[in-house]
Amino acid sequence: MIPKIRPKLQLLSQDLVDKIVQEAYILLEKTGVFVENGEALQLFKDAGMRIEDTEQRVFITPSLVDDCLASTPSIITLYDREGERAFTVGGDEVHFDPGSAAVTILDTATRKQRKADTSDLVRFVRLTDALPHIDFQSTGLISGDIPDIISDSYRLYIGLQYSSKPVVTGTFRVEGFAPMFEMLAAVRGSAQALADKPLAIFDACPSPALKWSHLTTQSLIDAARAGIPSELISMGMTGATSPVTIAGTLVQHVAENLCGLVICQLAQKGAPVIFGGSPSSFDMRKGTTPMGAIETMMIDAGYAQVAKHLGLPTHAYMGLSDAKLNDSQAGLETGIGAALAVLAGINVISGPGMLDFESCQSLEKLVIDNEICGMALRLVQGIEQRDEDLALPLFEGFSAGTQFLTMPHTRRWYREEHIFPDIIDRDTYDAWVSAGEKDIGQRAADRVEELLRQSPPNRVEPELQGRLRAIMQADAEKNGIDALPGLD
Repeated sequence: MIPKIRPKLQLLSQDLVDKIVQEAYILLEKTGVFVENGEALQLFKDAGMRIEDTEQRVFITPSLVDDCLASTPSIITLYDREGERAFTVGGDEVHFDPGSAAVTILDTATRKQRKADTSDLVRFVRLTDALPHIDFQSTGLISGDIPDIISDSYRLYIGLQYSSKPVVTGTFRVEGFAPMFEMLAAVRGSAQALADKPLAIFDACPSPALKWSHLTTQSLIDAARAGIPSELISMGMTGATSPVTIAGTLVQHVAENLCGLVICQLAQKGAPVIFGGSPSSFDMRKGTTPMGAIETMMIDAGYAQVAKHLGLPTHAYMGLSDAKLNDSQAGLETGIGAALAVLAGINVISGPGMLDFESCQSLEKLVIDNEICGMALRLVQGIEQRDEDLALPLFEGFSAGTQFLTMPHTRRWYREEHIFPDIIDRDTYDAWVSAGEKDIGQRAADRVEELLRQSPPNRVEPELQGRLRAIMQADAEKNGIDALPGLD
């Protein structure tokens, strides 16, 4: 049998990869990075780094970067809520999750954005749990019926209550990590069990250009010491908060993320780190950050190639759209992004369900995007030799009446060669008319309700439900909040 190939996308020559890394190292050593966290500054001092205390600027030597790269795992294994199913994050393995922390939801009935509430968040988590091509869940919606001060821990609380999939999350406040960690450890059974079988990824975003804030730096330190993977989310905007060229933005991106990686390793040698981001091409005509721009996708694929060169797991915000509705723009931007992401071998792909510059979630789009993700995943399976002879035996005795439909070969391989979407329209025109002439958004809305009816809530056992609620209630009361919304 001839081995199949995995189709790949590479946008950078090896010389350009080397140049980007070289200049990132020079930036770290000569220009430095602002680190607004006293604990991290002490870690850098203990490592012998030069610091300008008045500016909290750290100058990081190439030798320290190399040492920290050497101790960073190239493969991370995440586990589901039950600790049974394992997910490899590294190499060219790819996993999709819904984009994180949307501030609005697209209302199905009105086709307008509105604030989400707890019931929306529960539906979002349950739907994510039911979609086969979305491996991870995310804390992807902010509940408007919960005060902002506890919205980070509350989103995780709902996610752990209603889904068994690993979760991509993050903190909005320094104090938020403790209750979130406590909930994760409660699900696993202990802090050590959580470190042994990580259930969550914590996003942490540097502030462009070349700055790690007190909050995000503390998240890196806390997650590293807990054995929880940190996902580094550099967010340069070409010509606004990073150089206008793609290559120049890549230099800044790599420097910012390498600084984050060093912080993780100084906090805990061997801490798991994912090299990710949410950079964008900045549209100076509109003052917006289009995630569906082809240049944005090129930046993503470019830094992923650099990260693979450095031996690191990868992440990107792709497979999402800047459209405001589930229209043609939403489909084309999401489809192109998902395809490029899997071809680039990005391990964690955040974005399905998202509209409007990462600010809006749509349950209907999430269902549509699940099928886009399935097509993208089929693409990278490649073309395989199924039989010793590819086709010749099928043509033995060939005549004008030969029917491939009735061949045992067709029955044997049809379902392995092809995927079958639920809501992508493959009917004839007459059949489509007979079914009600629904467009894909209408079919997706029907599918959302169907999935939620067919899939009972994937709740944790009653005792653990109570433990999680007690942790969440304690966090609420600590922040002056007396009551939480009830759950089914």
